[in-house]
Amino acid sequence: MKFDHIGIVVSDLADGRTMLRAAFGIRAWTDEFRDKEIGVSVQFGRDASGTCYEIVAPLTDRSPVSRVLAERVNVIHHLAYLVADLDGEAKRLRDEGFIVIGPPKRAVAYSGSRIQFFVSETQMIFELIEAPAHVHQYAELEQSDFVRAQRKLRRGSST
Repeated sequence: MKFDHIGIVVSDLADGRTMLRAAFGIRAWTDEFRDKEIGVSVQFGRDASGTCYEIVAPLTDRSPVSRVLAERVNVIHHLAYLVADLDGEAKRLRDEGFIVIGPPKRAVAYSGSRIQFFVSETQMIFELIEAPAHVHQYAELEQSDFVRAQRKLRRGSST
């Protein structure tokens, strides 16, 4: 297994970018991915140390992350790892006592590769991604995009 990212649930991708830019100086972002099968929009950002953060926003109220926002729990949602054999790693985790959250699904952000989530006894969530050679493609976010998102965030918090 190879570490891929830390997943953070946000209400809106622009707001998430604003928060991570302010906190960690993240300016390098992938494209946004709208994944209707999973029910989320996601985007990946990389900080100066190379750590990858995935911001995850619900597409609808029925999204699997909507409860996280409503209850304000598990906002730092999961740790994700790239694997070569999802079925083999899933069996290993189940044998170690991890609980499967749901069946494998195809993820748009990983070119249709299968992903699956697991939870430990301590309620820590892990994502396995069957894409061992995947590399995120980042681009510098324009300052004007950041300023617009920051203004939107301020307007939302003042109402």
